[in-house]
Amino acid sequence: MSVRATGGWRLRKNTAFLLMVLPGFIWLVLLKYLPMGGIVLAFKNFHFARGGFWQSLWESSWCGLQNFEFLFASQNAWIITRNTILYNLVFIVTGTILALAIAVALSELLNRRLAKLYQTCLFFPYFLSWVVVGYLLLGFLSFDKGAVNGMLGQFGWQPVQWYDQPGVWPYILSFINLWKNAGYNAVIYLAAIMGIDRQYYEAAEIDGAGKWQQTIYVTLPHLYKLIIVMVLLAVGRIFSADFGLFYQVPLNSGALYPTTDVIDTYVFRSLMYTGDIGMTTAAGLYQSVVGFILIMLVNKVIKKYDRESAMF
Repeated sequence: MSVRATGGWRLRKNTAFLLMVLPGFIWLVLLKYLPMGGIVLAFKNFHFARGGFWQSLWESSWCGLQNFEFLFASQNAWIITRNTILYNLVFIVTGTILALAIAVALSELLNRRLAKLYQTCLFFPYFLSWVVVGYLLLGFLSFDKGAVNGMLGQFGWQPVQWYDQPGVWPYILSFINLWKNAGYNAVIYLAAIMGIDRQYYEAAEIDGAGKWQQTIYVTLPHLYKLIIVMVLLAVGRIFSADFGLFYQVPLNSGALYPTTDVIDTYVFRSLMYTGDIGMTTAAGLYQSVVGFILIMLVNKVIKKYDRESAMF
């Protein structure tokens, strides 16, 4: 059988599967690959022309790396870079630990209906908009009508102007991020735990292993590769921040910028004030390139010690 005939046979055999993935493929091309042509804006001094976007792009002059200088020449460059990296490191570590703990706890519940109820309650915050979350938090931290200051007043303490206290917001933002996202990650780990053969746990129980030993020596080794993949994906976004979390939740309070300002919020405000599209494109390209490099480096380190656990 010729190669062409073999290819045609495989195409006919897999037609149904190809049609199933076609919408996803089209979405990927239209929203992920085609916009990559806009990278050229990072190296142009973009100005709008009457002929529309394409004429504007064509007539805009090249400016080299001047758009990238905006991030590094700013007085706040160190602050926003530090905040972005440290927050993401905290989110990766605490988020992974909490999600694993929730998944293990849910897998041990014998009452499946109760387990599904807990799972739904933990998963629900993930679907809330950051705007909604921001105003829910305002209901707790508002100076004059907030529930927290109301409780402080019951004990005779003075109310706190929470939106003027930058020192407490790293803890608040970390807690809010865990509350919103831990349930989603826990579902992923829970699905993996449900796929573990129960004979491993039965054998461990016969050998006298308790629940803690079963988690350490049975559950976690089976989740090892999944944890690596999840951490790798998170590392790739370490120079990108969740815009809604850092902009909507602190309500864009200027007093909180030292501890809540990240690259994404800084660039957004700069775009609103200056309208410099080239600068924002340069910032996005910088974040993407650094994220790609970090993924490659971390994957190379993992591949060196455990080749089968690497992504590629």
